[in-house]
Amino acid sequence: MSKHSVGSNPRVTVQTLRAMTSRSERIAMVTAYDATFARMLDEGGADILLVGDSLGMVVQGQETTLPVTIDEMLYHCRAVARGSKHAHLVGDMPFMSYQVSPEEALRSAGRFLSEGGMHAVKLEGGLDMAATIRRIVSVGIPVMGHVGLTPQSVHAMGGFRVQGKSEEDAQRVLSDARAVADAGAYALVLEGIPSELASRITSELAIPTIGIGAGPHCDGHVLVCYDLLGLTAERVPRFVKQYEQFYQRGSAAMARYKQELQAGDFPVAEHSFGPIPERSTPSTQGFHAGGEGEHEPVRG
Repeated sequence: MSKHSVGSNPRVTVQTLRAMTSRSERIAMVTAYDATFARMLDEGGADILLVGDSLGMVVQGQETTLPVTIDEMLYHCRAVARGSKHAHLVGDMPFMSYQVSPEEALRSAGRFLSEGGMHAVKLEGGLDMAATIRRIVSVGIPVMGHVGLTPQSVHAMGGFRVQGKSEEDAQRVLSDARAVADAGAYALVLEGIPSELASRITSELAIPTIGIGAGPHCDGHVLVCYDLLGLTAERVPRFVKQYEQFYQRGSAAMARYKQELQAGDFPVAEHSFGPIPERSTPSTQGFHAGGEGEHEPVRG
């Protein structure tokens, strides 16, 4: 049993994350989409479980995160909340659940806490989302920001492309990061930006930065659990490190199961319940005719 599965291990909070950053302790963040994965990753020591809208791609098989709805997100949030005891839980606000107005964003964010069991929400955007972040934070809902490569803007960006490569674009990302922090976000995801830019943002901001495809200088890192565990057959991005190969192992396990089933090696007596009853004679099958004593025979 992992040391992180001990019941006395306290829940990670916003204050915990700030304290970790102050003592230069890296934050381990990973996505989760159901109770079983949440429990496994929680026991492994995840500091933050993000119920990401990435579920649109890795769970639903969509090409982008855009089709994911808030009701779908809340379904997965509830499952993750039931499976976690230790990690700080963050729900990704999906496309068009917060962009229309700060008030609508506030209503959406509230659902993640009241219906989804989350401790905080995450939303994409910088300067354009500062007023929205400020409004959500004003009622006591913690907000994690997300700048750089923002997947919900994939069409505007021309694909999943690294951001901040030119001096002008780097200044835009830096301005976005400052705006998010100034608006009251408690942490900031930096995705798909050069390592030097991520280092500059991390050193300048007082809040923790969590990188993905942003180099080694952030206060923490996030991976999609399917990537971390090797659960996809597709080639993974350059910034991903796979710590297992469960896709291949799962496929091989399925092949062994089918082989044993066809060979008659499974199921056998050890997989059965009690003695096998004798086969009923034709005269006792079905219901007995008439009377109050009618009953259905025991089935094997």
